[in-house]
Amino acid sequence: MIGMDIARALRHAGMRWRPASGDAFVIDRPELEGDVFTVSDMTIEPHEFDTGTILGFNGTTEWALDSLALEDALWLPREDQLRDLLGSTFRSLRRIDSAGGVIYRVDITLGGATTSFEATEPAVAYASALLALIESEEEDAPL
Repeated sequence: MIGMDIARALRHAGMRWRPASGDAFVIDRPELEGDVFTVSDMTIEPHEFDTGTILGFNGTTEWALDSLALEDALWLPREDQLRDLLGSTFRSLRRIDSAGGVIYRVDITLGGATTSFEATEPAVAYASALLALIESEEEDAPL
């Protein structure tokens, strides 16, 4: 699972979330840091309104939270979701054993060249690659 810092960087760069069953998220408030929630058809459901998406907490008795604006939730995409978001730019994921431990390298095509991103967890390598891809697309956008 990716950490909150890279999840925030992805959101800030423009990654959009359409909540679906099985998605993990945190409530982006300091007092709730570390509590990871999962969208589920039974307990936490996304509700679409003209004003935006609200996450409804059904039957929550542990604490007083009935609903949450999507903007207050920070999506923690899974490895497979990050890979899917890379789309056709994704080239490979490799496990590299080194004296310092295991490293995962994700290769994507970026600006016509293969670019590599390394981390100790595959999801973090994917997230780093996706962040670079989103940021490169922003640079290429017409003014």
